[in-house]
Amino acid sequence: MDSKPPLLHRPKPPSSLPSVAISSRERDVLKPRRAVRLFPLLLMTIYAAYCILRIVSSLSSSSSSSSSSAFPHPLQATNSRVVVHERTWDVRSSLQTHIISSPKETSLRARQEGPPPASVSCSALINGDASAAMDWAVLCCDRSHFRTDVCYMRGRVATVPRSLSIVVDGRRLPRQEETIRPYTRKWEASVMRTIDVLKLVAQPSEDDGGGGNATGASPRCDVRHEVPAVVFSTGGYTGNVYHEFSDGLLPLYATAGRFGGEVVLVVLEYHPWWVAKYGTLVRLISNYEMVDLARDKRVHCFPEMIVGLRIHGELTIDPRLMPTGKGIRDFQDLLAQGFGRSRRKDQQLPPTPLLPAITSSRKSKLVILVRSRSRVLQNLRQVIKASQAVGFDVQLLNPKKCTPMPDLYDSLHAADAVLAVHGAALTHLLFMRPAAVLIQIVPLGLGWPAEEFYGQPARAAGLDYMEYKVLPEESSLWRHYDRRDPVIADPAAITRRGWPEIKKVYLDHQNVRVNIRRFRMVLASAYSHVTRTQPRL
Repeated sequence: MDSKPPLLHRPKPPSSLPSVAISSRERDVLKPRRAVRLFPLLLMTIYAAYCILRIVSSLSSSSSSSSSSAFPHPLQATNSRVVVHERTWDVRSSLQTHIISSPKETSLRARQEGPPPASVSCSALINGDASAAMDWAVLCCDRSHFRTDVCYMRGRVATVPRSLSIVVDGRRLPRQEETIRPYTRKWEASVMRTIDVLKLVAQPSEDDGGGGNATGASPRCDVRHEVPAVVFSTGGYTGNVYHEFSDGLLPLYATAGRFGGEVVLVVLEYHPWWVAKYGTLVRLISNYEMVDLARDKRVHCFPEMIVGLRIHGELTIDPRLMPTGKGIRDFQDLLAQGFGRSRRKDQQLPPTPLLPAITSSRKSKLVILVRSRSRVLQNLRQVIKASQAVGFDVQLLNPKKCTPMPDLYDSLHAADAVLAVHGAALTHLLFMRPAAVLIQIVPLGLGWPAEEFYGQPARAAGLDYMEYKVLPEESSLWRHYDRRDPVIADPAAITRRGWPEIKKVYLDHQNVRVNIRRFRMVLASAYSHVTRTQPRL
């Protein structure tokens, strides 16, 4: 439909009328008639001006209204302080405390208004990108990512441990329910079924005087927190070091890091061994004691909460997706503070890669990560001798679940090169110094996971990454399958069947015996890199 108003046309006087002489008396009679004809035109002009003024006024009013309301259910549009259950919760000041300062934020604070409703996404609230002046209770979920769901709650947020529920209430907040499994492998149905389901409930305040109807009593707070909370699960594949970092610690840092420690971590499926193993690291992410959601029967109340974790990919942090702009090198700073020998918070990795810590008085150090079940390096002794022959001082390391993380960190951080067959232990590449060498032996059929899980993260961490791709005759599968079998002749045909088939054939039932003559060339290249970067003393 054409939005333009119809044009008003005045009839043109005929141009061919004959001229007629008019007497003065007749002229006096015509003057009032002309005034009568001009009067409607004057009225239409005034009306048009009035319409224009109303349009301008309407646009200005709607802009002001939309900028002061980010959600259709405000708690109190003119007052940022909301009294809930014996306690005044200052939502505005809470959010301002925990949103990272930036020029953009300064602009929003100066205006003291939020964006219009259509422009505020749940993702923006989770990332802390929304205006700090927004004063409305919220329950929303971002389910757009194939790896994870993340929900956001703000208002009076209370845990209800007995029912694994979390309740948020606020004035005029409509009743709403969401469910979420706060684990970062959303696409993998089998493991997600093992994760406990949390029920998230939004409801109006009991003292709602603005037209809302309270449909359930809000739990009374036993513990009140002045800072936000992040809820996550340590279930699933926790127990495998790769998943502990890629699915857990890195997403936790990506989600909670923006709060600068002023956040409470609420853990679902809490494991004491996990806390013992990673407690020093977790205490650098949060300044507060963790809450065991299932076992702590007290009701904890928060001003806002993020349920679930952001994940950027395999063993990585993408600074473009971080509210703070931080990346994997910043996470390595955290590892140095938590696990490094000095354990000093002021000891951080420099912004440029370090040269390997080699002096002319000692040999370059090669750490070999040893496997004992599958993907075993069957001619390890020959590999050790070849490594020593090219100039390396060799150290064997067999990480166990109970190995203290500081011990692993110190060994790998001191290494000039690390060698391992594809497996979870390669996760410890995050402990290595930038510019050190990582050599991955890639078994038959595992080219894609080797590159995706460890090759790309190694380069992002500033390592000099090398790989040795096993030939069919170097794999133990060579002795168990016919040479024309797709397992040997066409591994891609097997890997196209999916991860379960990859795991069954190539991960769980394959060992390797490298060709020493061919492998020595990789060792020599690694040693050459180390010695080229050796400082001249």
